[in-house]
Amino acid sequence: MSVIQLLPEHIANQIAAGEVIQRPASVVKELMENSIDSGATQVQLIIKDAGKTLIQVVDDGTGMSPEDAVKCFQRHATSKLKTADDLFKLQTKGFRGEALASIASIAHVAMRTKQVQVDTGTFIEVEGNTIRTNEQIVCAKGTSFEVKNLFYNVPARRNFLKSETIEFGHIRDEFERVALAHPEIKFTLHHNGQEIYNLQAGVLRMRVASIFGRNSNERLVPIEEQTNIVSIKGFIGKPDAARKTRGEQFFFVNNRYFKDSYFHHAISKAFDGMISEKHYPSYCIYLDVDPAKIDVNIHPTKTEIKFEEDRFIYSILLSSVRQALGKHNIFPTLDFETETSFDVPSSFRKTDPVAPQITVDPTFNPFQSARSSSTSSGNGFSKALKNEGFGQTMPSTEDWENFYQIEEQTSNRGDLSEDLGLHEERESGSYLLHDRYVFSPTKSGLLVIDVKRAKWRILYDELISRFIHQALDSQQLLFPIEKQVSSSEGDLWKTHDKLLHQLGFQSSLEDGILYIHGVPSVLPEHAIDACLDSLLSELQNRDIDQGDVAHHLVKRLTQNASKDAVVRRPEEAQALIESLFQCKEHAVAPNGKKIMHTLSLTEIQSNF
Repeated sequence: MSVIQLLPEHIANQIAAGEVIQRPASVVKELMENSIDSGATQVQLIIKDAGKTLIQVVDDGTGMSPEDAVKCFQRHATSKLKTADDLFKLQTKGFRGEALASIASIAHVAMRTKQVQVDTGTFIEVEGNTIRTNEQIVCAKGTSFEVKNLFYNVPARRNFLKSETIEFGHIRDEFERVALAHPEIKFTLHHNGQEIYNLQAGVLRMRVASIFGRNSNERLVPIEEQTNIVSIKGFIGKPDAARKTRGEQFFFVNNRYFKDSYFHHAISKAFDGMISEKHYPSYCIYLDVDPAKIDVNIHPTKTEIKFEEDRFIYSILLSSVRQALGKHNIFPTLDFETETSFDVPSSFRKTDPVAPQITVDPTFNPFQSARSSSTSSGNGFSKALKNEGFGQTMPSTEDWENFYQIEEQTSNRGDLSEDLGLHEERESGSYLLHDRYVFSPTKSGLLVIDVKRAKWRILYDELISRFIHQALDSQQLLFPIEKQVSSSEGDLWKTHDKLLHQLGFQSSLEDGILYIHGVPSVLPEHAIDACLDSLLSELQNRDIDQGDVAHHLVKRLTQNASKDAVVRRPEEAQALIESLFQCKEHAVAPNGKKIMHTLSLTEIQSNF
């Protein structure tokens, strides 16, 4: 009995769908690329419920004949390949012939298509790879695909879809990639009846600026290089446009989007000395390479490409970016004409200068202090300090004996601090203080507490409990903070506007500029910009479930609010520790890292 069986057609199609169609964005990519290959000059993308209910792509391309309209839903049906050699000279997008068959196996598909030279078009409805309707209709030139109820017959796959915000984010990414690859085509995107993009056909710079944001045009630096290995063109962002989050990094080869960490390293290396390691340069770079020297079919989603001459392309790309930056005088320099005086804070710029007033206390005695009155030497030490050099020409022998006795006692107190290697530490009660740490002797050894993480945990627990019931306190700014954001960042901010307002942020968005009018009162002024970057990065994190967004935003807010936390007085240390131990999770910070550690006496002794 044979144990090897041929899979039925519908099962084979669903297996292929698992590779090709991973989420609604995969359908968008396949359908839009088919529209491009059909010679369309206009492409409309209409989405409902982030693609779960409807994905519709309408184009004005060449359309299909009634015979081709039926064939296109068959597996391995393609108009791009005739022979195996055609795989090595691909200039089109889709070529495997599995997209429509895979989509039709897991969704309800309706297609209307018409060629320009005929009077009527073809209407086909497919369900589970079975053609339910095939008739002639009157319709416009081109092709319209409607994909409804995605994964209706694969409930497990549908249950694994993320929230509407996350899934639409993926759809938007695919739309932007296709639109950037073809500036000569008009693209529109609508989601739940709202127009997101209306990109007119035009030059490449206009298309890049439309995707990156209206005010990004002045931040774009053109790049162009022609060699016998690769032709490079596109734009890179100026160093001041670099962001702490990814999102404005695009590579295209022969108008096909791809990801490549190796080539990204070349761009980052070209920006050495201009941006910090924590920032990402923005770029939109187009490579033109001989199709025979690349392999575009090494990954199911075709976002990874193998280059035959990748090392040469790396070097050419690196030098091209550096040359572009040099042509526009964008490189680190020493400007000897720059004013070297300190910048005056804005709050003091309009005030008149006032001469400092110097007062002198003629009765001040530097040897008198509160500490001297509380020392174990009693009145003898106080009298010695008071008399020595002040009023008596000949100090008594008793004064000097008391003085050296106390010096010996106080010098012995610093031994523990010196052995621990602390700097600027102070002792009071049971605490040794350092800017970042609090040291407290215990019966078993020495307890070390990380001040920043402790403050982060305290703030996080406090704000989370308060956030659930009421909006956090907001501090109004005298002058609003202006922050340049991309169109996707702006949309994400608007989507979560109520949540951000609950956190204490009061803002408005206009022409790609985010105006911050109020911030949470716990956030220091110098940490506002870094906090905004953190929040935008968190909103773009597609791995976060929609129900957990609030917790993640509070986590980032409190992290930025506690970055500069220090303890300088014993009473501050006492208050910090008391507040910390009132938290349920007082041993770890919100990021899971430990707040405190006990150095046992054995550990301490092992170092001596």
